Amino acid sequence: QVQLVESGGGLVQPGGSLRLSCAASGSIFTRTMGWYRQAPGKQREWVAAITLTSTKTYAVFVTGRFTISRDNTKDTVYLQMNNLKPEDTAVYYCNTYPRASVSWGQGTQVTVSS
Repeated sequence: QVQLVESGGGLVQPGGSLRLSCAASGSIFTRTMGWYRQAPGKQREWVAAITLTSTKTYAVFVTGRFTISRDNTKDTVYLQMNNLKPEDTAVYYCNTYPRASVSWGQGTQVTVSS
């Protein structure tokens, strides 16, 4: 069964940085992967995506601040987040993109606060 395991979240001050990781088991890693987030009281939203050949796309609200990457040898996708803002506070998840096709993992909490 495919599993997604996110890690790397934490508490950071505004302007700080974090690097999230998502380890994916199974054959889904041959597909386009995406990062998503869900803030308290809000719907889950897409953040960034990367194809198998590393073509990248970003939501407008993270463009220039976040960078998605992947290591196909490790079945892992990353999200480098710089210049974090309080509005980036959310649980971050990874899944296939554009449609989340597997069960969601537990996510990793990112809290941006002074």
